[in-house]
Amino acid sequence: MLPFYILGFMNLSITDILDILLVACIIFFFIKWLQHSAAMNILLAIVCIYIVLAIVNVLNMKIMSQLMGILVDVGVLGLIIIFQPEIRHFLMRFGTRAQGSTWMRVLNRFLGRSSGAMESGTINEIAEACRAMSEEKTGALIVIPHEVNLDYISGTGDKIDAAVSRRLLMNLFFKNSPLHDGAIIISRDRVVSARCTLPITARTDIPASFGMRHKAALGITEETDADVIVVSEETGNISFVNNSVITRINNINELKLKLGAAFSGGSDKQEAQS
Repeated sequence: MLPFYILGFMNLSITDILDILLVACIIFFFIKWLQHSAAMNILLAIVCIYIVLAIVNVLNMKIMSQLMGILVDVGVLGLIIIFQPEIRHFLMRFGTRAQGSTWMRVLNRFLGRSSGAMESGTINEIAEACRAMSEEKTGALIVIPHEVNLDYISGTGDKIDAAVSRRLLMNLFFKNSPLHDGAIIISRDRVVSARCTLPITARTDIPASFGMRHKAALGITEETDADVIVVSEETGNISFVNNSVITRINNINELKLKLGAAFSGGSDKQEAQS
């Protein structure tokens, strides 16, 4: 590989330049990944520690160098513990994208696994239930998965396994119901489970008007490809959460269109829109 001479003393090959660019991209995306997390402050502290370690090594301060070296060695294990939520989040997102890829969909079809698409009748029942709960200001949290399996979330609640209907959804979220606290999971036109516990997002840029339901909705959409419907108990507002983005729903037809676009084929979209 032909070398490049920069400033007369730096001998870089094309491989070296590519190596530097790849490392720069990794550092950029790593910082971007942590910028909305509390771990960003820890990362800055780690950078400061390494700067101090470099300075004491240059000044040949032997005692300080040994102390800092021990701190760094012990800190590697501490980093795994401290960044455990972020590492888990990264692996979950990586696995989610891999599972949603074309080759995984082909594999799922080969194994006989369906994608969990919903019929227009189910979409209408969910939308009408949300309309009624919005008018009555009944809080609701409805999770609808796509390709990623949510059995580990379903296991935190109570199994239901019932057909979707507006009356069932309204009864589940009725404030005096023992199952109203938590989320329900709907998959393949069935209410799978209720009173499920969702992961809470660690983001700090969420408006104060959003409560724990919205934070839980963001949390599950950060880790999986699921979509979430939130009905605010305080305001009655309906929100649709997809890919960690909260969209305010202004009318029930908009919710039907969102659900149709997310979970149905072309014909079902037209039915949901009408």
